[in-house]
Amino acid sequence: MAGILHYGSYVPFRRLERSSLAGGGRGERAVASFDEDSTSLAVEAGREALRGCASPPGSLLVASTSHPYAEKLNASAVHAALDLPPAVCSADLASSSRSGLAALALASELSKSAPVLACAADVVVGAPSGPRESAGGDAACAFLIGDEPGAGAAILGTASQTEELLDAWRGPEQQFARQWEERFVEQRLVPALGSVFERCLERAGLAVSDLTGIAVDTAHPRIAGSFASNAGLQPGQLVDDLAASVGRAGAANAGLLLARMLDSALPGDRIAVLSAADGAEAVIVEVTKQIAKARPRRSVAQWIESNRGGLPYQTYLKWREILPFEPPRRPDPPRPAAPPMQRAERWKYAFVGSRCLDCGAINLPPQRVCVQCGAVDRMDSVACADAKARVATYTVDHLAYSLQQPVIAAVVDFDQGGRIACELADVEPDKVTIGQELEMTFRRLYTAEGVRNYFWKARPLRGPETR
Repeated sequence: MAGILHYGSYVPFRRLERSSLAGGGRGERAVASFDEDSTSLAVEAGREALRGCASPPGSLLVASTSHPYAEKLNASAVHAALDLPPAVCSADLASSSRSGLAALALASELSKSAPVLACAADVVVGAPSGPRESAGGDAACAFLIGDEPGAGAAILGTASQTEELLDAWRGPEQQFARQWEERFVEQRLVPALGSVFERCLERAGLAVSDLTGIAVDTAHPRIAGSFASNAGLQPGQLVDDLAASVGRAGAANAGLLLARMLDSALPGDRIAVLSAADGAEAVIVEVTKQIAKARPRRSVAQWIESNRGGLPYQTYLKWREILPFEPPRRPDPPRPAAPPMQRAERWKYAFVGSRCLDCGAINLPPQRVCVQCGAVDRMDSVACADAKARVATYTVDHLAYSLQQPVIAAVVDFDQGGRIACELADVEPDKVTIGQELEMTFRRLYTAEGVRNYFWKARPLRGPETR
């Protein structure tokens, strides 16, 4: 039986207060930074899901409605950043917010031969003053699914139903998605949710009363209430949808709700997650005694609590390239060239350095000649993406090309050895201190001629780690 071997989640650092929006509203929404996109978010969640795993997955699925490239395998950058072997099959799922939960269900079928990593990430952008702008949110999740003993949660059943209806849509020429009237969509999606829920319960051999928690992912709040009433859910079975603290995170939303339930679930708990978009999807899992081993370093609640609110609305519009602005008075950055990116792939994407076999010094970036003892071609690879680091020195640059000035450039010393110069992320200039503890994060440096140039930055530690 397929199960969840490990999982991870990620919620960006910045928050936008809904009271600052034209439409108003309560709470706040999570906002990906100017240097984050669905690919970088997927990498962050994927790192959490794979940390501590002895072997790589056999396949990688990446679901999103906001893939950076319209024509190019977006999963390939996630694949490279996670340092997966070339033989790992990778594929994109797109176009519908239901694709995130569908990826998890598909992974349960594909995992019979080898584990599958299913990632879902979205940067949800809505037209100013529209419902998607205020109700949306940015986040990511990842689940390593395998048909082997030791799973933290067993997948008891899945069910799917496809409906051709005009709910949310966006053509290639449109900047923003549009949504149809809620009462029309409700007539189709509520029965679809009921149908997949019944079939999923039947396949799992359960009754509604056997479920500890049920999460419903939908763009229309009224649909969740109607479904709960029709399905006969008891008070307390329907869990919080994180609308007030994160917002609906597109293709990642259903998985984020599942991860949140798994963070606090007890062995024996049976939980269901449903997604309503272009039909419906349902997954039911049973938590096992191995759940503690499957949990990531940080829970969804810890990601949410570790944040910086008060993002100015004008800054948010600038980051999403909705509001025209004068660019920095510096030459535009050149398009990254394919040959050097290929030659330095493991360094650029996976942040893999080299360790001298003679003196043990770590060289960043990787070198043929050791910077410490001068040994030639006596190097071994060493992964540095999860290494802790500290600020050795830094400078604040108000002239560098960036969507968010000033740029904080720092020299960073790693606890395991090695030193690099890099940008700092998720920190204000007056909050940086010498010796401050850091961790690495995968970001987009800039985009030139349609090519996204990814590399690693350092950020202050975000909250405590559970393990």
